[in-house]
Amino acid sequence: MQKKIIITGGAGFIGSHVVRRFVKNYPNYLIVNLDKLTYAGNLANLRDIENEPNYEFVKGDIVDADFVNELFAAEQPDAVIHLAAESHVDRSITNPIDFVMTNVVGTVVLLNAARNTWKGRYDQTRFYHVSTDEVYGTLGEDGMFTETTGYDPHSPYSASKASSDHFVRAYHDTYGMDAVVSNCSNNYGSFHFPEKLIPLAINNIKQNKPVPVYGKGENIRDWLWVEDHARAIDVIFHKAKAGTTYNIGGHNEWKNIDLIRLLCHIMDKKLGRREGESEKLITFVTDRAGHDLRYAIDASKLKAELGWVPSITFEEGLERTVDWYLANQVWLNDVTSGHYQQYYNEQYANR
Repeated sequence: MQKKIIITGGAGFIGSHVVRRFVKNYPNYLIVNLDKLTYAGNLANLRDIENEPNYEFVKGDIVDADFVNELFAAEQPDAVIHLAAESHVDRSITNPIDFVMTNVVGTVVLLNAARNTWKGRYDQTRFYHVSTDEVYGTLGEDGMFTETTGYDPHSPYSASKASSDHFVRAYHDTYGMDAVVSNCSNNYGSFHFPEKLIPLAINNIKQNKPVPVYGKGENIRDWLWVEDHARAIDVIFHKAKAGTTYNIGGHNEWKNIDLIRLLCHIMDKKLGRREGESEKLITFVTDRAGHDLRYAIDASKLKAELGWVPSITFEEGLERTVDWYLANQVWLNDVTSGHYQQYYNEQYANR
């Protein structure tokens, strides 16, 4: 194998797409998927590649320093692509300590293990930290986040991610570690846990349940198809200079209410319903505390320096996403019922 890469959080939504891409596109890389398998980690997301010779799964918690150090000593990885994170803003408001532990402490544990393992060969290794645009705070009606925008997080989630970003850059500046960071806008696509807006809405519309929308639905987000994000991570991992940061976005801003209405239109068409029928399910609920008004990513640096641009339009990506969820009802049922959590025991107990 040319490289051994530990991908943390590889059983999650974005992580599973990254793992799949690297396993399929780089047969000479050994991909080690490290995941704690919390509620959002689902090994069923990777059934199609779980028996590939260049794939290995390890269950573990990145907060456990002894475990992580032993793993690095045993595997001797050449690189880390770090996606493991608590990521749901509502959960961070309810229990911020979990976010501090996983997103901050867990990241530093990984950095320490990498530093101890890679001493003397920083020029042959890489620590790639995958972050979020939420660290930048909120925008008014104008402007976009660039790589030099000051950090101004407003939720415990975004504060924890901002802290982890700073630690990664500090390890580059202090110890000379080859570290890169990317900050991405909202993702959508297949295998997304249905607590998030788009899969939640798809599932509720199909079941004729209320579709909750915060406030008046005026909050604006920049949406990116998850497979385009995985492709961007691939490009940045292989081509970025040490110490650099890239913003990843779709140049695709939507008000939440407009997005939901578009989704209702698509679902009416797919389910053979009368036009406008699903919009009756929209239910406005009390706004989230500290809810940022608008995010918008300027990804021009990534385009100019590394040649990456989104591959499909939002409308096309959303149709593909709806088609996937409608065709994978068993997966959705397993996730919403919690049955998917048995998959690890069924598939890996005797390995």
